[in-house]
Amino acid sequence: MKNREITIGDTLVQPGTRAEIMLPVADLYTATSLGMPVQVVCGRKAGPVLFVSAAVHGDELNGVEIIRRLLKRKLIRSIRGTLIAVPIVNVHGFLDQSRYLPDRRDLNRSFPGSAKGSIAARLANLFIKQIVSVADYGVDLHTGAINRANLPQIRANLDDARTLELARAFGAPVIIDSRVRDGSLRGCAAELGIPTLIYEAGEALRFDETSIRAGLRGIFNVMRAIDMLPPKTPPERRKAIVEPVVARSTRWVRASASGIVSNRARLGDRVQEGARLATISDPLGRREDGIYAPFDGIVIGRSNLPLAHEGDALFNLGSFRDVPKAEDVVETFAHVHEDTG
Repeated sequence: MKNREITIGDTLVQPGTRAEIMLPVADLYTATSLGMPVQVVCGRKAGPVLFVSAAVHGDELNGVEIIRRLLKRKLIRSIRGTLIAVPIVNVHGFLDQSRYLPDRRDLNRSFPGSAKGSIAARLANLFIKQIVSVADYGVDLHTGAINRANLPQIRANLDDARTLELARAFGAPVIIDSRVRDGSLRGCAAELGIPTLIYEAGEALRFDETSIRAGLRGIFNVMRAIDMLPPKTPPERRKAIVEPVVARSTRWVRASASGIVSNRARLGDRVQEGARLATISDPLGRREDGIYAPFDGIVIGRSNLPLAHEGDALFNLGSFRDVPKAEDVVETFAHVHEDTG
């Protein structure tokens, strides 16, 4: 069956064609025009519509590179359905290397937005109306904040059976059952009946090759799961399978005092209850305080800043039903994604 045409902005994209589109957003002070870049790949054969977005937070760059590599792959020439790729949603934040928009609003707390609201509300409204509302599925790409890195993970509403299926198919080592936050892109998509995954990996303003490779592979895995691409051949399947584990809960371990942080635990490490994660000392070396794991788990996020105030979040620990299995999954994931193209 022939695929259907799709309209983004003022551009009609016919089956079997690709189109680059600039959706106009608020101009700069200098009267310089800005646009949200969109590339649409409309396959010849009928299938679902998938949107893949990045840089909703303007300083989260891994997703931009994931989408760049995605659009270069020959494999997407033969997709069923339509791929809508938006590498830079928050254009203003991207230009400023900032998480936020110029009015300091968080775009991911501004959905569904309004055509007559703040700059964040208008951008959110544009993205929902032009991109999300025409899609059947979505993958939104994120990283940790500045000086904070995340182990590659999927965050999703696991109460929805289809979303859980896609979360497992993606192939990140960890899945987190994450409640929907008010004003988030994922929450707005859920209200529209569009299953959407959040891929979190790496750190803001940094490229992390493992996170990028895993994200690219994960998108292709999702495309296969929704029949946009044919299944993998057996040799490919053996090489790429990672069976993720679902975290029962997550918890940030915070600094008990202010000072200089000497980390011991790394991303992906298995830690036992009571194990020392880091040491905090004063600059003169007169005092040292240990930071200890409150339960057995895996380090799924951590601060990379060697300075901390009392109460700062230092390590994000995931709790798992079977911690040794989770450790094996993380090690397998690291092996699969090292030195792969």
